[in-house]
Amino acid sequence: MAKVKPFKGVRPPKQLVEQVASRPYDVLDSEEARREAEGNEKSLYHIIKPEIDFEPGFDEHDPAVYDKAVENFRKFQEKGWLVQDEKENYYIYAQTMDGRTQYGFVVAAWVEDYMQGRIKKHELTRRDKEEDRMKHVRCNNANVEPVFFAFPDNDVLENIIRVVTAREPEYDFVAPDGFGHSFWVVSDQNLIETITSEFAKIPNLYIADGHHRSAAAALVGAEKARLNPNHRGDEEYNYFMAVAFPASHLRIIDYNRVVKDLNGLSEEEFLKKVSENFIVEDKGTETYHPSGLHNFSLYLGGKWYSLTAKEGTYDDSDPIGVLDVTVSSNLILRDILGITDLRTDKRIDFVGGIRGLEELKRRVDSGEMKMALALYPVTMEQLIDIADSGNIMPPKTTWFEPKLRSGLVIHKLD
Repeated sequence: MAKVKPFKGVRPPKQLVEQVASRPYDVLDSEEARREAEGNEKSLYHIIKPEIDFEPGFDEHDPAVYDKAVENFRKFQEKGWLVQDEKENYYIYAQTMDGRTQYGFVVAAWVEDYMQGRIKKHELTRRDKEEDRMKHVRCNNANVEPVFFAFPDNDVLENIIRVVTAREPEYDFVAPDGFGHSFWVVSDQNLIETITSEFAKIPNLYIADGHHRSAAAALVGAEKARLNPNHRGDEEYNYFMAVAFPASHLRIIDYNRVVKDLNGLSEEEFLKKVSENFIVEDKGTETYHPSGLHNFSLYLGGKWYSLTAKEGTYDDSDPIGVLDVTVSSNLILRDILGITDLRTDKRIDFVGGIRGLEELKRRVDSGEMKMALALYPVTMEQLIDIADSGNIMPPKTTWFEPKLRSGLVIHKLD
């Protein structure tokens, strides 16, 4: 059963939230963060990407960079740009994109649930990326950025969302990327107790996005427990910050592929090989979007093609075999193009669907890439099936949008 608790959030005063809040650390590079934070000493990038306070090109993993994060986090609190709430609260966070709003509970999730597999994952993590975030959590003694969870829909929690969000939000703004962010403090004791007890009825939470952050936060909590000779089990470090959304609120968008070459084949030879396992239809120059599961969109030689996987090329009874990312990885990328490791092969790159299919066309037309493949997005049901079956999705399968805004609330570990 999912164990969550309220916590004393560290947050910006209402009038500073837009200056403090930022995109997550892992969706932009150091130079982009430097540009976005320019002239704004209150930007959270000074804490989550503190290399921006050094000369361009400075190693972001240098110990001095982590020290700078600690120094900046302390400064933000001393100057009142971040203030800790007096009591333990839950929070509700809403994101609006394209006129659609999703509502999540900001909670402190139990480290032990992660360690025991009750917080389920669907992706592999890389140790180097985990270690970087572990250092950040360790040195700041805080979860500065939340992780992104989903949970099976629950009527009582849905009703609490309706009741709380009928009130005036604490924060309400549109970020520079056009996405809306609203935030409510849930301080009513009855509501807090109900939220805790309803989550306790939910068997599993699911990591939607932020596998490295989840691993780092949980591993630091477990490490602190191990190193504390007086460990009791109720310390704040036994919990890490997450925003948990009802599964029906979330929408996964497509995650597409671009490839540098055709593995020595001409365009005609490549299409001939593709047609062994797919029904290929020439769609001309008009952008073609995949129409459903097992239908793909190929851009090659200035033209769009519809590819429909033939019967028997996929396994709808297998949670991994049914995925279009599996079908395309096996039948096109591996068998025709010789790309066997999506994580390391330099001939392939990945483009989040938020950029649209025009970005695929642009990268092929520029000559940088030879072909592009657009996939129909995975569903939340598929993600939960895979996590429940203990399977791992192939790399670069899911893209969630909008991303959680960082800096609305921080969880201290003491």
